This record gives sequence, C-alpha cells and structure tokens, in this order.
Amino acid sequence: MDWKTVLGFREDQIADLRSIGYAYAKEGLYETAKKVFEALTILVKTEVYDFQTLGAIYLEMGNHLKALETLDKALDLDPSHGPTQLCKAKAMLLLGYKNEARRIISLLTTSSDPSVKGQSLALLQTYFGG
Repeated sequence: MDWKTVLGFREDQIADLRSIGYAYAKEGLYETAKKVFEALTILVKTEVYDFQTLGAIYLEMGNHLKALETLDKALDLDPSHGPTQLCKAKAMLLLGYKNEARRIISLLTTSSDPSVKGQSLALLQTYFGG
C-alpha cells in the first residue's frame, strides 16, 4: 500500500519530516529520531537516505543487528551507496564480523567521496593497523 498517497503527504511535508528526524538525531534524541525515520521508511519505501539514517540511529542506540538489517535494506535500493556501506562496516565491526567489515572498508578507501574515504582509512587504521 502506498501510505504517502493514502495519507495525502506532499513531497515538502516528507522533506520536513526528514529535517525534523535529522534534528532529533543530531541532538542525540535517538528514540524520537528513530520513530520519525521508521515512519519515513513506511511512507517512502524507496529512499536510501531514510533507511541509511535509520540504520545509523539503531547503531547509535546499540542495536547493531537491527542496524545491519536496516542498512541491508538501504543497500538493496542502492548497493553502491558509500555512506551506507560505511555504516554497515561499522555495524559489522561492532558485531565482530571483522573479515567482512575489512573487505568493505578496504573497498571504500578508494571512494571519490572524501568523507567516506577518510572515515574508511581511519577505521582501517584503528581496527586493522593500516
């Protein structure tokens, strides 16, 4: 069911919800941010950012398995999304899946996104010594 249409949400309202959810997350109010992004993933099932952000929120809340599950949904939408891959690698490290995390991180060290590349290099150094 297309809940966005059923409920009559416009794109600007969806964008407002994203901004509100992001603001809550930035303030460390993860429980509230989680609810906003859970709603967004129901309203808009094709937005990588919503799933990636929800996964990052689960990661911050210490729910690493739920983070991994949610990040995999984001990667189903866009397998090459660097920020999501990076977040997935972090979740895998926290769950002890170091070999798979290292494989992902190693690939991301050549990313054209400076933030993804820098964080990947830092993770590689921190967890694997280079």
